[in-house]
Amino acid sequence: MPHPYVLLSAAVSLDGYLDDTGPERLLLSSPADFDRVDEVRASVDAILVGAGTIRADNPRLLVNSPERRAARTAAGKPAYPLKVTVSGTGDLDPEARFWHTGGEKVLYTTDRGADRARALRLAADVVPLGAGLDWRRLLTHLHDVRGVRRLMVEGGGLIHTQLLTQGLADELQLVLAPLFVGDPEAPRLFGPGGYQAGRLRLLETRRIEDVVLTRYEPTAPGTGSLPAAADHHWLALACDLAERCPPSRTAFSVGAVVVAADGTELARGHSRENGDPVVHAEEAALAKLDPADPRLPGATVYSSLEPCARRASRPAPCARLTLDAGVRRVVTAWREPDTFVTEADGSGVLAAGGAQVVVLPEHEGRAKAPNRHLPG
Repeated sequence: MPHPYVLLSAAVSLDGYLDDTGPERLLLSSPADFDRVDEVRASVDAILVGAGTIRADNPRLLVNSPERRAARTAAGKPAYPLKVTVSGTGDLDPEARFWHTGGEKVLYTTDRGADRARALRLAADVVPLGAGLDWRRLLTHLHDVRGVRRLMVEGGGLIHTQLLTQGLADELQLVLAPLFVGDPEAPRLFGPGGYQAGRLRLLETRRIEDVVLTRYEPTAPGTGSLPAAADHHWLALACDLAERCPPSRTAFSVGAVVVAADGTELARGHSRENGDPVVHAEEAALAKLDPADPRLPGATVYSSLEPCARRASRPAPCARLTLDAGVRRVVTAWREPDTFVTEADGSGVLAAGGAQVVVLPEHEGRAKAPNRHLPG
């Protein structure tokens, strides 16, 4: 199901702590960085913190700049982003500043926690998620019911850890402060967990007074049928590659990327690449790889249109080429229509061969765009 773009935001000491154990909150950011955070808040639809952050820091989570609030309202948005918190128990202080400042608030909790929250008369929309907290269900609700397209997550460490280990974070904005905490009892940004393999991609490094901002995005594909945030990044790249195809009246414009399990891009291709009038995107990408590459069995093929099941131009369709390469996971945006082949079912061929096919329909419009000239 569609999710918002999830942006994790945090500031840490040089030794990886979010705070110390003193009675007052440790200020890690610089004044200029606090203003940057305010700018990011103004750009999102919702801001989320965990119940522990509300108890420890009693935050207001506001857009402080009047000019930024005015710009939001001029754009038809509320002055403040939706404020979101998560609590399994629903046991939160109804007098906390979170509830009494800014605009709308929503609490996601368990069925039992919802009873407790309503008894406390918390000033929020209370949404039960069942017997336990389910992050995918929460994000889908924010997207579909609340219209949230960009979500900023400001803590705490447990929330950041859960979203990263479940492959649900699209971006990490991390500020490194020039000090040490050194107290093993102090909270850390990330805890132990089953993190995805591979290196994150560095998007930006910026000095802001005496702190350094780094922005990263995950690159490792998901596993099985559950999409990870990186699946969306790679599929978007495949859709971009489809735009490079020379237009044809007799074939689709498709882009494809092959990505190893650790997030390493192995190859990319697009339809009619290098002047070949009949080459398909997956075919072009796979042809650039050594068939004996040991990374292929764990790789994911991203294709803007599902790999073809039948074709007249070459002996082997792309679904068969994908299986023969050893790839057992394919992510696509669009199932092939009957434009050229009736009842094409590349996904069925792949599934019959033991491959997992994941369709992300939220990218379908981008996949169709370079094919708008075709009938139907």
